[in-house]
Order: sequence, then structure tokens, then C-alpha cells
Amino acid sequence: MKNQEKRAETTLFLIESLDGKISTGDSDDLDVDLDFKRIHGVKEGLHQYYEIEKTTDPFSFNTGRVMAKIGVNTRKKEPTKMGCSFIILDNKPHLTERGVEYLAKWVKVLYLVTTNNEHPAFKLRSKHKNIVIIYYEKKVDLYDLLYKMKSQYGAEKITIQSGGTINSSWIRQGLIDHVSIVIAPCLIGGKDTQSLIGGESLHNEEDLKKIKSLKLVKCEVLENSYVHLSYDLIKETIVEV
Repeated sequence: MKNQEKRAETTLFLIESLDGKISTGDSDDLDVDLDFKRIHGVKEGLHQYYEIEKTTDPFSFNTGRVMAKIGVNTRKKEPTKMGCSFIILDNKPHLTERGVEYLAKWVKVLYLVTTNNEHPAFKLRSKHKNIVIIYYEKKVDLYDLLYKMKSQYGAEKITIQSGGTINSSWIRQGLIDHVSIVIAPCLIGGKDTQSLIGGESLHNEEDLKKIKSLKLVKCEVLENSYVHLSYDLIKETIVEV
């Protein structure tokens, strides 16, 4: 078993509906950050999520797809520099050269993680000294990424804010230590709408060991019917025979 103490400590932090949806639909045109601001009964308390987000770790993990979805490829206004560093996984790529440049201007350090040796970030790292490329030849090794971030770049703690599919990989590999979830007062539904944890379903009794139990640390009732839940993950899953 890999030595978990050698890697960065992680917290999965997201906002979701009561039924566990982290998007408002199955299209990239629909997005919680944009759509919740427009829905009466939801928009009134949304600011609390962003206030909590400001208190998260100085290193934040996300994906190029999410960054493209929130519009970094097309933003024209110059960003205000943040003190937070982003770790962005982007293989396709979803980020354009313009999007990478925007992120480099926006965050403290942009750690671009990819298996694509033609990613536009390669062209820009000489121009923007705060772009660090972490390249994997075939497949991104998430444990190795957390190990590198701690040992080479001083990231003791990382906040994970990615989509349901990659969240499933973090969970299944036992690489999430804490969960911090803000629940918005709404129901979204839709079998193809992203949930907090997506990925492949469990198929049989043997797969039950992949379920991760949680220990509640804090349950905070916020204003406007919002709730903030904090958990620690129980590392070992025991399934009775």
C-alpha cells in the first residue's frame, strides 16, 4: 500500500443540490456558478459558498473542462491576481492558448497536468514563468501527482473541486481525506446530470469495499436554507460477510 503520509492532504469541496447534483444539467452550457445566481430561493444564499471557498487551501485542483465551462477561453477582461495556485488536469485539451494565458495571469502558479505533449501551455511557459507543466506520458497517476505537489512544490494541502468522473477516481483510490460540501436548497434531477461522485457504478458484492464511509465533523445550518457539511473519510472499508 502506498504511503499516504508522503502525499498532499486533500479536501473534496463543492456545492451541490440536495439530490447530489453538481451541475444544473447535462450540457456544458448549464453551470451551477451561473445558473444558481438566477434561481429565486437559491440565489439569496449562494454568496455563503463563495465565502467558504475563500477559506480553502492555497492549492486548488480542477480540470480544463471545468475551466473552459466557466469561460476562461473567452474572457476579455484582465483578471485580478489571486494568491491561490491552480492545479489543472487537461489532456484533450479543453483549454486554448488564450485560456491558459488567462489562468497564468489570474493565479499565483498554474500547475498544468497533462498527457498531451502538444498542449498550448508548452508554448506559453517561457512567456509566463508561473506556468509549471507536470507531464505524464500515458496516464496521469493521481497518487504520484499528490506526492510531487508535496515533495517538489510544497503543497501540504490541496482542495479538490473537479467533476464527478475524476472525483470518482480520487475516491476509489483512497486519495480524499476530507469532504466539505455546501448543499443548496434545490432539487435538480436527471440521470445524465453530473453528481458529486460519478464514474463507473458498483456491480457486485465484492465492489462494496469501494464504498467510503464518512465521519461527520461539522453540520452547520447557514442562512437562506443552505447547509454546510464537513466529514473525515474512514480509510478502511469493512464489509460484513
